[in-house]
Amino acid sequence: MPVRPVKRDEIRRIDRYAIETLGIPGLVLMENAGRNAADVVQRTLTRRGGAAAAVVAGAGNNGGDGFVIARHLHLRGYHVNTFLMAAAEKVSGDAAVNLAALRALACPIHEIADDVAGGLANLSKFAVVVDAIGGTGITGALRGSAAEAVEAVNAAARPVVAVDIPTGLDCDAGAAEGPVVRAVATVTMLAPKAGFAADGADAYTGEVLVADIGIPAEQVARAAGVDLTTAD
Repeated sequence: MPVRPVKRDEIRRIDRYAIETLGIPGLVLMENAGRNAADVVQRTLTRRGGAAAAVVAGAGNNGGDGFVIARHLHLRGYHVNTFLMAAAEKVSGDAAVNLAALRALACPIHEIADDVAGGLANLSKFAVVVDAIGGTGITGALRGSAAEAVEAVNAAARPVVAVDIPTGLDCDAGAAEGPVVRAVATVTMLAPKAGFAADGADAYTGEVLVADIGIPAEQVARAAGVDLTTAD
């Protein structure tokens, strides 16, 4: 049965229940999310006839998904460059584990915190760009380095695959306050986000694909107090 769109606070409740009550490690959820997203990026590369992808990653869990994507694409023989919008020491938790794994494989990682716009100036040479900058926790208009990164991704005029949500799009409202990544596809975790149904949101999300992260979505959501089968 199709699940209804979820809001920001519902996502947090479901994630917390899966990790704290069911004991499913966050690393497992991140691995599943990233591997499924890598499949979509690979299909996009195949359609483009390209072999090179850029992953633009923030320091949070969305960036961690991006590191998993980069690792899987590298292992499949693609040329992948990861552009990290923070100093490596600012990355923590599960994301840091996946960043370390990426480094161990000698995958190119560029720390661009000091010059985001300059660091992303050559994105157009890649066949596909992965948006792993920010996730569902972002509210309000993007500013600073996040806004610069989104503008650079859009200016590259390459197909973009967004991880969970296009950076800059509000998870609940869908309103575009300031720059928002324009993706050809969004690989969203667990269920579509409420903001995807807003007027004009499809111009940013492109095709929305729901990824399996290794938990029975409806069952876990219901246990966490979220009924995915009914409308608000």
